[in-house]
Amino acid sequence: MTKHAATTTPAATARSALEGTGVTAARPVYTNLTAPGLVAESLRRHEGRLSADGAIMVNTGVHTGRSVQDKFVVDEPATTADVWWGKINKKLTPEKFSVLKTRVQAYLQGQELFTQDLYAGADPAHRVRVRLVTTTAWHALFARNMFIRPPAEDLAGFEPDYVILHAPYFQADPDIDGVRTSTAIALSFDQKLIVIAGTEYAGEIKKSIFTVMNWKLPAEDVLPMHCSANLGKDGDVALFFGLSGTGKTTLSSDPARPLIGDDEHGWGENGVFNFEGGCYAKVINLSQEAEPEIWAASHRFGAVLENVVSDEHGRLDLTDKSLTENTRSCYPIHYIPNAELSGRGGQPRNVVMLTADAFGVLPPISKLTAAQAMYHFLSGYTARVAGTEKGLGAEPQATFSTCFGAPFLPRRPEVYGQMLSELIARHGADCWLVNTGWSGGQYGVGSRMAIRHTRALLRAALDGSLAKVEFKRDPFFGLMIPTHVPGIPDEVLDPRQSWADKAAYDRMAKELVRQFEENFASFESGVGADVKAVAIRAAA
Repeated sequence: MTKHAATTTPAATARSALEGTGVTAARPVYTNLTAPGLVAESLRRHEGRLSADGAIMVNTGVHTGRSVQDKFVVDEPATTADVWWGKINKKLTPEKFSVLKTRVQAYLQGQELFTQDLYAGADPAHRVRVRLVTTTAWHALFARNMFIRPPAEDLAGFEPDYVILHAPYFQADPDIDGVRTSTAIALSFDQKLIVIAGTEYAGEIKKSIFTVMNWKLPAEDVLPMHCSANLGKDGDVALFFGLSGTGKTTLSSDPARPLIGDDEHGWGENGVFNFEGGCYAKVINLSQEAEPEIWAASHRFGAVLENVVSDEHGRLDLTDKSLTENTRSCYPIHYIPNAELSGRGGQPRNVVMLTADAFGVLPPISKLTAAQAMYHFLSGYTARVAGTEKGLGAEPQATFSTCFGAPFLPRRPEVYGQMLSELIARHGADCWLVNTGWSGGQYGVGSRMAIRHTRALLRAALDGSLAKVEFKRDPFFGLMIPTHVPGIPDEVLDPRQSWADKAAYDRMAKELVRQFEENFASFESGVGADVKAVAIRAAA
């Protein structure tokens, strides 16, 4: 393949492209290439191969997901008091970070480099200018797909707020760099610098900037959220919080409601705005019939497919999880025909929290007060079942990820919880807890909640009709559940009635209450009396 002129970067341009990074160009630098150029460079460098439809297919080696245990935050005087230190945010001394940074900068100097200048945040008042420096064309394409691509006139004189030094093949040394393994994701909020080393998994790029937004925006009176968002015909915004497997992407993808974004948003005085300019969808067992938009976007030129398997002709097999169950597709959001390309919407009218309760004891939908919404936001509950993760046995396992995104929170969870509670109260949003999990028994006994029932209940919640029906209080969880909704069997609305063995339901409900109570102890000291009053507690 002959090199195209667009990849040639004059020395002066290369210096400008690396300004603020601490890296000096010794070899070619490919600056702000568009998708065709990045695909061409990726193929030239044998980084990946094309699918039959033109998507670039890559393998990420031993790292097929995020390396949560290898994430560090630099312990700096200006920020240390506000960081939520612990298992999520592990301390790295400034001295060790300086060593790691210097070694990665020296390594990058000897490589061909690809740079991308991009935005995070569709609201100009709260966006972050990001400069990525990486050694691989496909990671540059991933970032270009995921973040917001500035217009050409904004690139002249682009000055980054944050720099990402991305060295996927550089091996960190724990003894020298003060990290845990050969992999390191290290963030300095003071230096506004991120170092990613020793992992090819591209999600680290995306989530490192999400962590930055989670740090930056609360100080600007904007709540950063790990949620999807869509827009009704009257301009009403709905937010969908939920961990993997709860239906966040499926339920927010509605032909009648344009998609604002599928994963990361901010909520402030100007309404809701997407942080991203693309989507990063999990595609294992993706069906053309069930999710046609994501399926079509993943079969297009310019998409990046991580660890997806194909036959010798490049035809995708989205059921093959031989490399990982966490197969991924990354594409720009305009590949979704029903997307709101401004990435912005007004004040939310509905806040939906999704859980896949494999214990089968939570109702399919319940209305939450503002205090209950904060409690469930801080709890971030769902349940895992066999087949979703290695090592899980036959029994469901409760999972609590505070704010539905604990791995990306640099501040204490109560900071985000209090902001959510205040925003809900200020704008009068209705709040809902939706269970997309099991009914009539736990996993292995009952059945998965019928998607037609979930969609019908959700439509009723979003159009305002559900708020007008009669509700009753659930005795175990304190939730307000509708007594009758047209088209939905009454026994479906009350989970205890769907169980043949009522005593078994009571035992299972009490067990889940116990786990909620145990988890609440981790953040109880940081919440107000209103949240403590609605906390789920075991009966005396």
